[in-house]
Amino acid sequence: MSERLDDGPFFHGTKADLRPGDLLTAGFRSNYRPDVVMNHIYFTAVPDGAGLAAELVAGDGAPRVYVVEPTGAFEDDPNVTDKKFPGNPTRSYRSTEPLRVVDEVNDWKRLSPAELKAWRERLAAILADERGEIIN
Repeated sequence: MSERLDDGPFFHGTKADLRPGDLLTAGFRSNYRPDVVMNHIYFTAVPDGAGLAAELVAGDGAPRVYVVEPTGAFEDDPNVTDKKFPGNPTRSYRSTEPLRVVDEVNDWKRLSPAELKAWRERLAAILADERGEIIN
């Protein structure tokens, strides 16, 4: 892991109902491949990117975006930076250390039903492809 890659602020999208001070940790099943237990916790410096992740997460809760702060070192997320967006324009990161919830964001851009359907179809196609493997 490298030194500070980005000064943030940072965001995490989920359907979990969290409070300031709560810690998000690695070690849970992937939101996109439930058979994979994740070694990292993922976050971004782009609020709408966190919103997209929140909307695509399985579950019945409302999608939520939180301001988070890393408690340790972090690295570029190789699932998007190396595979799709060299240079990390999505400002996507991951860490083995917890993220601390600072606050909830309420003004992120929600997807329309048509956009959400298109993203779910795109995700399903990626996951059906063997190259859609998660770098864990």
